[in-house]
Amino acid sequence: MSVLDERAIPDSASPPQPRMTRRQRAILVLLLSTTFLLAADFSLLNVAIPVIGDGLGFAVGDLQWIATAFALTAAGFTLLFGRVADIYGRRRIFLAGIALLVLSSLVGGAANEPAVLIAARVAQGVATAMATPSALALLTTSFPEGPLRAKALGVNGAMISAGFTVGAVVGGLLTDLLSWRWAFLINVPVGVAIIVLTPLLLAESKITERARMDVPGAVTVSVGLVSLVYGVSRAGGLGWGSPLVLGFIALGVVLLGAFWRIELRSDAPLASVWILRKPSVRWGNFGGLIAITMQTAVIFLATLYLQEVIGYSAMATGLAFSVLGVSAFLGGVIAPRIVGRFGNRLGLVSGMVLQAVAPLGMFLVAGDSSSIALVLAALTVGAFGHLTAVVSYMITATSGLPDEEQGLATGLATMTQQVGLAAGIPVLSAVATSRIHALEATHSTSEAVLSGVRLALAIDAGVVLLAALVIALLLRRSTEERAAAAL
Repeated sequence: MSVLDERAIPDSASPPQPRMTRRQRAILVLLLSTTFLLAADFSLLNVAIPVIGDGLGFAVGDLQWIATAFALTAAGFTLLFGRVADIYGRRRIFLAGIALLVLSSLVGGAANEPAVLIAARVAQGVATAMATPSALALLTTSFPEGPLRAKALGVNGAMISAGFTVGAVVGGLLTDLLSWRWAFLINVPVGVAIIVLTPLLLAESKITERARMDVPGAVTVSVGLVSLVYGVSRAGGLGWGSPLVLGFIALGVVLLGAFWRIELRSDAPLASVWILRKPSVRWGNFGGLIAITMQTAVIFLATLYLQEVIGYSAMATGLAFSVLGVSAFLGGVIAPRIVGRFGNRLGLVSGMVLQAVAPLGMFLVAGDSSSIALVLAALTVGAFGHLTAVVSYMITATSGLPDEEQGLATGLATMTQQVGLAAGIPVLSAVATSRIHALEATHSTSEAVLSGVRLALAIDAGVVLLAALVIALLLRRSTEERAAAAL
């Protein structure tokens, strides 16, 4: 059993805690800056999408592709590049990803027509799929399993949520004060600094023994994930009953099932099946997927509520979310202590329960501007719980594995993040949109939007609480079974 699954020894008997070296601190700052940058890219352009559409002549129905093109490639190729980094070098793939991010950001910032901007977003998604699992694998291999790695993963989790939240704030400010183009161009100086510092701080890291690429597995998992996320993304506009939506979702499920069978028989699998059979990896990623998917949806639904019901501007909405960033950061810093003292399962479950406070609180009090303080309070508690859940899932899903498997585990954990970020908004926006369309003929716009948002929030809270219950029961059972087997 991992030391993270045990309660801490009383302080009087605790051995001295290891401390980070100066070099480890520098590595941590470098990789956390990368994590923050990549997470922010998911939300930097969200508040600017209408402005971009007006400026470049996007059709209204095509605006979603500004976000979807990025999410599709980021989610679809993360696991593939996690394995490529294992084989060919994590630092090498990391640097290539950041270089592609810088180049694609320059192209996007200079785009004068929709096709160029969408191509830049596709390239940004590929860059994210390359850099994110490589950065996480470099992080876990730079710190030994135990308190130092838990602390590093905790702050890394904080950067994920803080980046996503701050990205919305910065995107709104840049768009209103300068231009939407700066939401692209801001990546360039940060990316160049990362490229310069990486060779100075990070040594190359890869599998030492000879390995080959699992091409059938790579094709089926990448195309399967792209098909699945694409189908879910289109459901918001076409409806869940659309043949196109159902066809792509079915194709994705079939290909992912084929991927599973290929990995069972492959001599050099892209993702070792035994990793998924490990309870901590399986239930950790399940909890992370639910937590990230539902929190992403909450941010979208809160944006819809603040702008369409309360009447906030894009900048005011972004500034309202700044308090969530502070709460999320505190959750990321405190969460490793919670996990170290009470164990992975309790950290994950308690975080998800607190996260459910946000959608449940908004469902109960949303309705008029006088409730805004309560809404923000619920979102703040939910943000703290979300980061506690994210940190707990990251620690759970990457613990107890040798260094040569860290790329696979972190690639899987990162893919969980990317799929959650990509799928959360389309899934619950489809719920809200269907309710809004059903009421818009007989109710005012704000009343219809409020009803749709409240329905989606109720489903969000229910899913999070149900998942927390499942993890509490099944991860505990798995832990007890391992303890019994060790006797």
